[in-house]
Amino acid sequence: MVLLSSKIATHFSSQENAVLYPGDCTDLLRELPDHSVQLVVTSPPYNIGKEYEKKTSLQAYLEEQEKVIAECVRVLAPQGSLCWQVGNFVDNGAIVPLDSVLYPIFVQHGLQMRNRIIWHFEHGLHCSRRFSGRYETIIWFTKSSDYVFNLDPVRVPQKYPGKKYFKGPKAGQYSCNPLGKNPGDLWMIPNVKHNHVEKTIHPCQFPVELVERLVLSLTNKGDWVLDPYVGVGTSIIAAVRHNRKGMGAEIVPKYLKVAEERIQLEFAGCLKSRPMNKPVYDPLNIRKTDSINELGGELFDPEEVCFQQPLL
Repeated sequence: MVLLSSKIATHFSSQENAVLYPGDCTDLLRELPDHSVQLVVTSPPYNIGKEYEKKTSLQAYLEEQEKVIAECVRVLAPQGSLCWQVGNFVDNGAIVPLDSVLYPIFVQHGLQMRNRIIWHFEHGLHCSRRFSGRYETIIWFTKSSDYVFNLDPVRVPQKYPGKKYFKGPKAGQYSCNPLGKNPGDLWMIPNVKHNHVEKTIHPCQFPVELVERLVLSLTNKGDWVLDPYVGVGTSIIAAVRHNRKGMGAEIVPKYLKVAEERIQLEFAGCLKSRPMNKPVYDPLNIRKTDSINELGGELFDPEEVCFQQPLL
């Protein structure tokens, strides 16, 4: 196992392991050499008026995103991947799926789309005039047809692990991969709400587990992972946890402080987080006295448990 230095730098150097840039992502991107990053993974502002963004017209938002995307493509390695995790822009109650309007920008920069991953979760705002949104998307692009993709580290348990061929030359042999199956493009991972074990002061924090799956499958040890909108440091945490190098930029001082604290806890092996591939909950093991389960800290009412399938 490679041991990483616990130092957190504020400016990029190839010798560092973690870079937390206190400023705008465009300034950090200008520091980076061409082709220096294996994975760009981020959840940008959705232009809905959160405290860390100024709501503008959709056109102005897309123009600003295009500037950042262009720089991300420049720093992306030839075998690298770019993952943009987005939801909806909402204007007077009408929604615009951001992946649909951002897609042409990525294609214009020569990227090739590999997956549109649906991230499904159970908790969120309740709508009164439309169905409540319970998913967001991760659009995954590569720079070429020759790209890193490691499936084995992210396989999930088979639904029927003991299934065998019953006829033909393979009769009696197991018919599935013993390491597990491809997780597919529908990921059931709890979002970080008030009782989640990873919850901080950030209003739109995404879970470590979500980024871990991308880091393990799309990079190798020692590679750089970049998050232009790093928030409270989740992408850097996922990178260093698996012996990659992580960097990101953040403009809000209070989020920078939380990110630094969380990254240091990760280096020390003390950061609490929801383990990868842990079922959302196991209804067979629920005790009537439980109010918070042990599967990531999600709150539930034992009298109103939905029998949701585990993440498979």
